[in-house]
Amino acid sequence: MFNSFIWITIAVFGVSTLALAAYGLHLYVLVFLFRRRSTQKRAQQLKLIDTYNKQQPDDQWPVITSQIPIYNESNVSRRVMEAVAAMDYPRGKHEIQVLDDSTDDTRDIIDITAKRLIKQGIDVQVIRRSSREGYKAGALAVGVAAAKGKYIAVFDADFTPPKDFLRKAAALLEYAPDLACLQGRWSHLNREESWLTEAQSLGIDGHFAIEQGARAWNGLMMNFNGTAGVWRKEAIDDPQVGGWSGDTLTEDLDLSYRAQLAGWRIDYCFDMPCPAELPGDVNALKSQQRRWATGSIQVARKLLPRIWRAPLSLGTKIEATLHLTHYSVALWMLLLALVARPMLFIFDNGRVFDSDWFTLAWCIIIMSAVAPSITYTYARYCLGGRWSGLRTIPSMLMLGCGLCVSNTLAVLRGLWGWGGEFVRTPKSGSTAVHTHQSSYKAVQNQLWIVEIILGIYSLVSFTVFASGTHRLFSVFLLIYAVGFLVIGWLSKPATVNRPSPAPLVTVKATASKPGASR
Repeated sequence: MFNSFIWITIAVFGVSTLALAAYGLHLYVLVFLFRRRSTQKRAQQLKLIDTYNKQQPDDQWPVITSQIPIYNESNVSRRVMEAVAAMDYPRGKHEIQVLDDSTDDTRDIIDITAKRLIKQGIDVQVIRRSSREGYKAGALAVGVAAAKGKYIAVFDADFTPPKDFLRKAAALLEYAPDLACLQGRWSHLNREESWLTEAQSLGIDGHFAIEQGARAWNGLMMNFNGTAGVWRKEAIDDPQVGGWSGDTLTEDLDLSYRAQLAGWRIDYCFDMPCPAELPGDVNALKSQQRRWATGSIQVARKLLPRIWRAPLSLGTKIEATLHLTHYSVALWMLLLALVARPMLFIFDNGRVFDSDWFTLAWCIIIMSAVAPSITYTYARYCLGGRWSGLRTIPSMLMLGCGLCVSNTLAVLRGLWGWGGEFVRTPKSGSTAVHTHQSSYKAVQNQLWIVEIILGIYSLVSFTVFASGTHRLFSVFLLIYAVGFLVIGWLSKPATVNRPSPAPLVTVKATASKPGASR
């Protein structure tokens, strides 16, 4: 029985180490791919934008429909509507759809704001449904069916697009008829609000400044991020693509990959930044991360078989697999934290293998662990922040470790279930100048107790490692311990503020039924 435990522990440690090594190497490859093409591609895109803007008369610009999906966002609904309406685009060529599924006073705010914008001559429609079927995907599908635009821009409630966003996007889309979607870069409204938002911003910068460019500019499959992007309506309506579907929690990732499998292309523009509000509360961040983790694994289950049967290069298939399963990193991190202590006992007592194997394994873990730090620090450098990302690395690593319990459960949920409730991330309306508390609270649970227990366990493991011959490796267990303890403590339950629902109204536009949540 004891020997079985030893071999199971070694197997878990080995698989976790190899998995993390693969994802770490993947990041190094993406940094290389980004550096190889970024200068040339950015210069080419900026030249196309400038040429189109200079040569195209305003009356010949394509019609664009901007969709703003909203559900109970009283803190930010007015802000996003005003920002979208303020974009500089030829008059009569920009339609705004507010896709409002709200059940609280957000509805009144939207109606008042819409009436004011309409009086200013802005084309604004408020579209409401009789139910939230399909959640965000269902709302977007209803909007697409009623849209007048050749292109469909999507802006979530926490985003404030700059004035030139649509002019840049339209130019690049018009030059490429095979382009289904153009994704802009997320930037930040409240990066310096707290250590939590600063840590998030660094991770998001890594994704948008490095990963998306590396994929898009090297012929790899990439994704629309659900907001701050513009779709070609023809691509969404393509029967081979199938339109918006609500059978996963990441409808954006799902549609992106289906479009590319149907022969369309998705591109990314580094120089189309769109500021957004970062979650300022740990439970709000957990809610967001759970949705992304569950949804991405659901999309992997749904589409990876099609991807591996498709006539794509082996490198493209491997990259797509690593991309869609990236959130499984949380599972491998959690398993390593659990088996670190018994592994030390196994190797220090000369069981099974020489301790040199243990040292080699930890070196691989170190190589994998520093990959995000190198990637995200370089991303901040590319964004003009020089090496300022270095000071945020400790808090980012702590946050990543602390979230791995919640994200692991979300990954397992994605492996076994379809669809699920689209739980939106509460917003407060915070900016770089003003910090606010959200009137909404994220749904909380008792997982914080598990995180505290794991924090104590990791702290004990740290003291054992630090007092032995593996002091260097003990640093990682200390990061685990601090991450679990801090995230667990900040996640303690509080009273949930649930707004009383208002009566729903009749649908103003109809569309074919989206994929229902299973």
